[in-house]
Amino acid sequence: MPELPEVETVRRGLKKYFENEKIKDLKIIYPKLLDSDRTEFIEKVVGSTVSRIDRRGKFLLFRLDNNLTIVSHLRMEGRYSVEAAQEAPHKHTEMIFELENGKQVFYDDTRKFGKMKLVKSGNEAVEVKSIGSMGPEPVESDLTFDYFYNRLQKSKKAVKALLLNQNNVAGIGNIYADEVLWLSEISPLRPTNEISEEEADNLRENIIRELAFAIENGGSTVHSFIDASGHTGRMQDKLHAYGRAGQPCERDGGELIKIRVAQRGTTYCPKCQK
Repeated sequence: MPELPEVETVRRGLKKYFENEKIKDLKIIYPKLLDSDRTEFIEKVVGSTVSRIDRRGKFLLFRLDNNLTIVSHLRMEGRYSVEAAQEAPHKHTEMIFELENGKQVFYDDTRKFGKMKLVKSGNEAVEVKSIGSMGPEPVESDLTFDYFYNRLQKSKKAVKALLLNQNNVAGIGNIYADEVLWLSEISPLRPTNEISEEEADNLRENIIRELAFAIENGGSTVHSFIDASGHTGRMQDKLHAYGRAGQPCERDGGELIKIRVAQRGTTYCPKCQK
């Protein structure tokens, strides 16, 4: 599943081609993509202009000039691409936005898990339950130490499970949970209430820095992620833990092992992550 850095990379790519463009027509090839009434979706979206593209956690928010927002969740395999006017739908294309400038924006999804919903702008937290319950963005201004440490102290869950829960911190998935725990030298199995203030502060800083670094590197192409222009990310070449089970730890040479935590494959170094 694309995590925050990958979704932010898609947002930045689409911003160049989709923002301030008028939607001339829509082709809805897979109606189950919509969590809204199909007729109303078409009536409200066609003729509108995308005034801004925002992101909240792993959700893309297409702000329209009629005070409505398309909330898009890519889920496992969803992707956007910008195509020429004559380009035919791809094998897994579910929706096509035809723009007045002659370009097309395709939404493809091989797994068909992605969703789109049309809501009143500013009302996303009410109409999309998972946005309403979402924790702060992993940036210095939002993810404060007091908030983060209190969350850790109130739980006895394995720290990786807490990081994966979007109600605690927005946007962290399996890849970056493994990475920030490796950087912080914390075992993914550690109960969160046993993490000290010093360790919590270090973990918080690593979350903020690592996700920002991943955005700078265009996200991780581990399975099938590409940006809106068809480019793969570069972050997969800079990972320290995720996907490296059986290889030596870059810090101490110990063998990285893979276990399951919170029903997710988890790679860490038992020698230095305590």
